Amino acid sequence: MTKIHILPATPETVAERLADEKAVYVVHDRNVGAFARRIAGRLPGLQGIYSLSASEAEKNIDTVADICRWLLEKGAGRDAYVLGIGGGITTDITGFAASIYKRGVRFAFVPTTLLAQVDAAIGGKNGVNLAAYKNMMGVFRQPEVTFICAEALDTLPGEELLGGAAELLKSYLIDNTGDKYGQAVAVFSDLAARRAELPALAAGAAAVKAAIVERDEFESGERRHLNLGHTFAHAIEKVSDGHISHGRAVSMGILLAARLSEALGVAPAGLEKRLRTDFKACSLPVECPWPVSVLGGAMAKDKKAEGDAVRFVLLEGIGAVCTRVLSVSDVISILQ
Repeated sequence: MTKIHILPATPETVAERLADEKAVYVVHDRNVGAFARRIAGRLPGLQGIYSLSASEAEKNIDTVADICRWLLEKGAGRDAYVLGIGGGITTDITGFAASIYKRGVRFAFVPTTLLAQVDAAIGGKNGVNLAAYKNMMGVFRQPEVTFICAEALDTLPGEELLGGAAELLKSYLIDNTGDKYGQAVAVFSDLAARRAELPALAAGAAAVKAAIVERDEFESGERRHLNLGHTFAHAIEKVSDGHISHGRAVSMGILLAARLSEALGVAPAGLEKRLRTDFKACSLPVECPWPVSVLGGAMAKDKKAEGDAVRFVLLEGIGAVCTRVLSVSDVISILQ
């Protein structure tokens, strides 16, 4: 079983953990430059800093190749240790580059957004987009450690935190041990007053994902549950030409998955209505701007599609999910 290492940290303790590394290369999102420099400046083995513009448009193989060229120019050898600091786009790109440079060097992450802390930086999926299709190129390879710095969330505006809310809620829709789903809805419904509760909720959501990945690293079974709402969400992102963020698309996608689950008799009647009420209270979008028929082409090109068939994740209730292989055409017919 693969062990996933997630550590609570501060910039200072990240540097302490990496103090013995002789060849550290930092890759960071320009938007978190000051935070990244707090860490980099304390690394005795720092060999270079690469800043990137973390956008879906830049999340491609050209950016990965540029980082690999930079590592080569810096003289990075097989003992290189690459530290990715930023949101999910940054950790995806960094992890992919480190995974293929000289057939793979060690790497670690410091995710700086809620979305990255609960999802993107956990689990070992490292990939980039191809022709606007999400994460079509990539590898499974685990970071040595993912450092969760609570203070990275302190300066994020509420809208940025909401970008990770749907993924956090998704974790607790899959595993609702301790009624964390209800607590999360309460926190996001009153974020101004209860923001201090977010780090603990984020750590719990990350632990849910990590436990699933440890049991099924290469997505042959249980790990598929983590795709709840994502077939719809990736299609929404594609159709929107990137104007709808991943977090907002996941929110819409989970509601579509709930509606599909009810229509198929998998979920109890009223579940979609409850989730719709909950997500609205959290200021999350619940209505897809397009009829589901418009999403069909993109869903059929989902990286998990096999012909017209896609394995959809369905809700049996809050804290319970299952999968079912359905044709995209049948899903469209059911939901129209």
